[in-house]
Amino acid sequence: MFNQTISENDIRRIAIVGSGLAGLTAAIKLKKKGHDVTVFEKSRGPGGRLAAKRVAGGSADVGAQYFTARNPDFLPFLTEYAGKNSFGTWKGHLAFQNKQGQWQGFPEEPRYVGTPRMTAISRALAAHVNVVAETRIEQLVRNRDGWLLSDTGGEQVGQFDQVIITAPPAQARDLLAQSNLPELAAQLDDAVSRVLPCWAVAVRFEENPWPRHLGMRCDHPALYWVANNSSKPGRESANSEDKGVWWVLHANADWTEQNVDATPEQVTADLTAAFRELTGSDAKATDSVAHRWLYARSEGGANPGHLWFEEQGIGLAGDWLCGGRVEGAFDSASGLVSACSAKPVSR
Repeated sequence: MFNQTISENDIRRIAIVGSGLAGLTAAIKLKKKGHDVTVFEKSRGPGGRLAAKRVAGGSADVGAQYFTARNPDFLPFLTEYAGKNSFGTWKGHLAFQNKQGQWQGFPEEPRYVGTPRMTAISRALAAHVNVVAETRIEQLVRNRDGWLLSDTGGEQVGQFDQVIITAPPAQARDLLAQSNLPELAAQLDDAVSRVLPCWAVAVRFEENPWPRHLGMRCDHPALYWVANNSSKPGRESANSEDKGVWWVLHANADWTEQNVDATPEQVTADLTAAFRELTGSDAKATDSVAHRWLYARSEGGANPGHLWFEEQGIGLAGDWLCGGRVEGAFDSASGLVSACSAKPVSR
């Protein structure tokens, strides 16, 4: 049976691990080709780094802050499958801080966000495919019919011809190692070392503490990025009398590693104080929420786009394989779908 091949016209049973943008893109594109696709997600809902936290008056984006659309296929894909109302243009001046502490403007290009929150995109995309939530895949076992998947409870969740993994590289490596695929797992060692953690805090201020820019890349001992979340389209408070402004503060990787086990309360206090130092503002903070990302963004290393192991029928996709940007997740998944469709899998 393992010497048999499956042509592109045959219906394949394909499992996708992870329902971030890469996983959902791959699922939609493979389903469009006629394959039987199931997406497994360890959390309650889809999203990956397109993440938001509910806050008073709406929500705050604690993961990816915006995305670009340099690939001409990206926006048409989102428009078709997520809907034109699920995202919008974030208009405003963004800046970065140079080594002298001066602010310089970002290059001008359209920047987009999900509306009314980043998760609007992933939830809309997920409606087109079969997503099995709250199911963490623990092991892949190869047998005469392909791959048998089991969850962390030891329950078998399905038999599949191919498996696509879109989890962060550390989790993908663990899954491959637990599936008796050490050679494949070893290929992710460098990628794992390059994924950086990040503490994210959303803070509500009574008044806008920094009206000059909507988002800033910081050169600061604690802060990496700060953004006026309330300035994004669709983030208007449901309470017309609410004059507060929500800012999202991302710590840099070094600070996060030093404080990775700190309490959310302490992290919030420290990053709020750092933001006051950065802006010179004494605006009163009235509410907050914190989130720790152990696998936030990838820095440096090779960018192969995707990984496709033809002999095993296993592929990997994610923004960490394609430059780290949100759009990279779409590019990575699209490339992987083309690769696994172009070459039949020996089983």
